[in-house]
Amino acid sequence: MADLPVVLVHGIRVSGSMWSPVRSLLRSPSAAPDLPGHGSRRGLPFDMDAACDVVAECVAELGGRALVAGLSLGGYVAIATAARHPSMVAGLVAMGCTARPSAAFVHGYRLVGRLAAAGPRVADRVSAYMLRRSLPGPAGEAMVAGGVSCEVVPSVVDAVTSEDPVASLAAYPGRVWLVNGERDHFRVNERDFLRACRNGSLIRISGRGHLTVLAAPDRMAAFLDRAADAVRAG
Repeated sequence: MADLPVVLVHGIRVSGSMWSPVRSLLRSPSAAPDLPGHGSRRGLPFDMDAACDVVAECVAELGGRALVAGLSLGGYVAIATAARHPSMVAGLVAMGCTARPSAAFVHGYRLVGRLAAAGPRVADRVSAYMLRRSLPGPAGEAMVAGGVSCEVVPSVVDAVTSEDPVASLAAYPGRVWLVNGERDHFRVNERDFLRACRNGSLIRISGRGHLTVLAAPDRMAAFLDRAADAVRAG
């Protein structure tokens, strides 16, 4: 039986290149598309429908069914894609995205987004520096290899806050893994997200934060291969 493909969805303002260290170690065939407004699609308008269309098109190119995994923004997009295209998403891995943003949180992100849009070149440089500091070594370099697109932040915040990821998880019939770093502030509502899943598991990675779940690409690749195997085996 052929390996189930894995489609990996990136975080806000970076690109599919962030997954390169993990993809190089996967046994399963994989792809990591750039979402609208990011990487090779920089300048295109971002909204959730368009983002989900990119993921669905990527799954179609890999044969029509795949394990879809995403981190941060990528996790929210993966959840939305599973709800919109359940027949294409054979299984779902949603990482660092089990938070329903509070009003203060959304306001803060929108403020950052407006500042970034006002000075995108400076914002991109600062963001790249912070990403490298947060995730040193090859994993951090992969984060910024495809470019940084801070100007997209306001539209991403609007798109994410217009969705109901808990309702999307409740609508999705497939296998779900919710994965959070133990120190990730985005896991605040993880129990609500888990209860919504029809067939879900919650995994916490000890000692890791929001981005540092990618600090050990070999472990992440092995986990994704096991998840793909579990979905394929039924």
